[in-house]
Amino acid sequence: MAEALSKVEEDILDYLVEYLRENTYQPSIREIGRRFDIKSTKTVSEHLQALARKGYLQRDAARSRGVKILGLDLAASSLQLPLYGKVAAGAQPLQTEGVTGRVAVDRQFVSSPDTFALRVDGESMEGIGIHDGDFVLIDPTDQDELHDGDTVAVRAGGKPLVKQYYERDGEVVLQPANPEHPPIVVREVEDFAVLGKVVGLYRVLGNGSSRPQD
Repeated sequence: MAEALSKVEEDILDYLVEYLRENTYQPSIREIGRRFDIKSTKTVSEHLQALARKGYLQRDAARSRGVKILGLDLAASSLQLPLYGKVAAGAQPLQTEGVTGRVAVDRQFVSSPDTFALRVDGESMEGIGIHDGDFVLIDPTDQDELHDGDTVAVRAGGKPLVKQYYERDGEVVLQPANPEHPPIVVREVEDFAVLGKVVGLYRVLGNGSSRPQD
């Protein structure tokens, strides 16, 4: 499994992908430095070396633009969405340390640059077609932007959950789509946070296993 990236490494990788799509060749080290206001070419090179060490790039140090992005299919116009396996306590639950892999998704299905993925654990949402092992795509959304019936990802009791969002008699209720699972009243949950709204679903059919790219 690929090692998690720091925020600046993730930003540089995204920039390399977008630059390559637009120009068919990679930016130079100096261009990367200007883009991120990094004065030292050595610092840029260290970030690229970290991306190579973590399995995202191959580098040719003898060439100014000697960078090859691993696992990128330009013909498919795919984006590598972060897959979160855990969420942190506190005001910012989605942190780099929680990324356990990446999921390649055609860019036409991604509506936000901040879209991320979660893997569903359990059958509590099978009534609306979300099953154990499915990957759901999430757009970060503030709680005050949600409406009754929205399918959301939340942090509840220290772990990510997918449920339907309702406000009833002044209380937030997380409703499963399976009568065998009880609803969750938010006031009874420690460490609650809305992660975002579910905007897409990916499932591997047949005998293949649903797993992200390492």
